[in-house]
Order: sequence, then C-alpha cells, then structure tokens
Amino acid sequence: MIDSTATAPPLVAHQRGNQTPLICDVAPRDGLQIEETILAPERRAHLCRLLAGAGLRRVEAVSFVHPGLVPTMAGAEEVLALLGDSEDTEWTGLILNERGFDRALAAGLRRINLTVGSTDTFCQRNQGCTRSEAEDLVRTVGERARAESIQLTVSLAVAFGCPFEGRVAVGKVQELADIAAEAGADEIVCADTIGVAGPGAVRRLITLVAAGPIRVGGHFHDTRNTGIANCLAALDAGATLLDASVGGVGGCPFAPGATGNVGTEDLLYVLEEEGIATGIDIEAVLDCSRWLSKQLGHAASSSLSRAGVFRAGQVGASSAS
Repeated sequence: MIDSTATAPPLVAHQRGNQTPLICDVAPRDGLQIEETILAPERRAHLCRLLAGAGLRRVEAVSFVHPGLVPTMAGAEEVLALLGDSEDTEWTGLILNERGFDRALAAGLRRINLTVGSTDTFCQRNQGCTRSEAEDLVRTVGERARAESIQLTVSLAVAFGCPFEGRVAVGKVQELADIAAEAGADEIVCADTIGVAGPGAVRRLITLVAAGPIRVGGHFHDTRNTGIANCLAALDAGATLLDASVGGVGGCPFAPGATGNVGTEDLLYVLEEEGIATGIDIEAVLDCSRWLSKQLGHAASSSLSRAGVFRAGQVGASSAS
C-alpha cells in the first residue's frame, strides 16, 4: 500500500547546490519563429515586457536571422530599441553566424546565444555549413565575444536526436560542448530540438557536460510529452538553466516535426510543487499566455493554460478507499 502522506525528497540538484535554476523564456524568439501570424516589433517588445514584469530574469527577445528565411523574426534591432536596457531582466538574442554577431553587437546586446547543430546535416539545413565549419564558428565567435566582453551562450541543437540523421551519439555532443567551453562560452545548453529524448538520455548527457566549470542548461520540446520530465532530469543531473516558452508555443522551421517548447507556466508549476521557488509570478505568466494566444489567434498548448493553478483548499477533500 502506498503511503499517501509520505513526502518525496527534493531534486538531487537542488540538494547539491541549493541553487534556484534560471528560467529563460524563449517565446519571443523560438515561440514565434514558427507561427503563421507575424507580430510587429512593437507587440514582440510588449511580450518581452510582460514576461519581465512577471519576474522572468532572462528573455530571448530576438533572432538575428535573415528575414527572408524567417519573416517572423524581422526587425530584431527595432525590438531591442523599443525595449532598451532593463535592470532586472537580461535580454538575449540568437545568432547563427558572424553576421548575426555583428548585428547583435551593433544593437547593444550584452549576451548572445550562438546555436549550432550537433550533426552535419542539421548544420547544413539550419545554417548552411558543415559540422566542422560550425565548430570553427564557435571558436571564432568565442574569441570575438571575449574581445567585446559579450556573454556567450552556446546551444547545441539536436543534441539528442536529429530529424535527418537519427539518434545522436553522446560523444559527438560532448565533443562540441568541449569546443564551446574552450572557446570561452560561459553557458552551454543541450537542446532537444525535435523532442525525442527521455529522462535517462538527458541525465547521461547533462551529467557529462555539467562536469565542467561553466553553467549548463537544457532546452526541451514537448513533442512527445517528455518535456517536463526532461527538465526535472536535467536539474537532477546538474543543470542550472532551463529554457521554456510561455503558452508552450514554438518550434524550429528547419526541423521537421519540431513542435512546441515546454510551457513556462507548466515548468513553474512543477518547480513550485517540488519546493523550488523561482520568484516568478505564475499567475502573471498565465496572463501573458492568454495575451499571446489572442495575438496569435489560437489557444496556448500548455497544460496550465487549460487547467489553471491548483491551490490548497480549492476543492473539497475526497475520500479514497
């Protein structure tokens, strides 16, 4: 018989470092890039402000990609100009090449997210280069970031599975992570771009990458309903940064089958249930999710946007036999 009064132990990573994970909301970039509805820079900036107002301390606001390839991301410089500096929230932007670095630098960003594919085919489809060239790009951008005192996150796309090459060997991803660390990145994010990983695979990879001296994070898509479990597994293995997207919106236009990201509100609810305080107002995030749904013209895909937050005393006690 199960003891329903027993208290589950907290996450191992929370015990180990007693460190609240940093949550980065990627909805203004990863969330919107695959949508048919194109939001004007003013509305995208407003989305960023709503997220910051809810307590998010980092927001991936823009992507410096060619607007002809990803029209939803046009006007990155305008979005950042509208936002200006924030004392409480760090704005970051995604780049895929040196041209993106130039634009991010000119726009005044102090943190950039260089995303590179873990496989050769994904590199070619996503950013028009080979895996070897992507490794050289990491080294070059790392050197330039150090010279300009720019904080550098390197995200390893399709770290668990590639839509073109299948499962990705852990050693292949570890090699790329080592290159990023040597290049001077202060963060490495392992991304399950198409949502194929399970908790075991996440623990194995994150444990290896987190053995180094820099912050390690996870970026998970909920394509196969494993996103939240993978977030918890990542924390258990030593990750201290998690990406999420308000409303669960998002996906990669260059990765077939890459559906929505883990919903920020869903992740916050689970962390709260695990006794991990993030300082983020979950009700305000839900308000943001509702606003975004109206802008996009469809319901959010996150579970909490449908079910709401459960509070003690909300419903009467029920008896169990």
